[in-house]
Amino acid sequence: MPQNAKRVFKGRIFEVWQWEQKMFDGSVEIFEKLKRPNTAQVIPIVGDKILIQIEEQPQKKQPFTSIPGGRFDEGEEPLQAAKRELLEETGYVSSNWILWKEVDPLFKIEWTVYTYIARNSVFEKKAETDAGEKIETQLVSFEEFMKIATEDPLFYSPEIVPDLLRLQFNPEKKEEFRKLLFGKE
Repeated sequence: MPQNAKRVFKGRIFEVWQWEQKMFDGSVEIFEKLKRPNTAQVIPIVGDKILIQIEEQPQKKQPFTSIPGGRFDEGEEPLQAAKRELLEETGYVSSNWILWKEVDPLFKIEWTVYTYIARNSVFEKKAETDAGEKIETQLVSFEEFMKIATEDPLFYSPEIVPDLLRLQFNPEKKEEFRKLLFGKE
């Protein structure tokens, strides 16, 4: 965000910021950008399986498949948010975390999505989902996960889909990813 930007609206999730921007011809225009809390999402590994979610939310017309994740709480660090989201949405914890991706998905929104791998995830307690979430967890194989993530049009973790699609066309890189997930050399 430019230093001369001013916040003109603050909602529950989004803020709107505006600033004057000098154009190439010398004129000045008003530019805008949204800002929102960052997101942490997790690929949890449970034994030789990957934990996914079948989720329902009031604003969505039908259930969708996803990996655990959500917005940062105020002042949270990325790993702290990932651990909280995994526990809240699934009841699972892990002590073996790897930051796999850090993406700023949209140019006009100041927002970063952190994707972690949580190896050796174990069930600790009953999930404590938000009032607007119904979540059912499911354990799937690596191949099932890749198929769901790249072929299910309702899979809701769009920041990782392009990478997973590329892996489908490169057996060597796909095997490297499998080893990263499961910690097997």
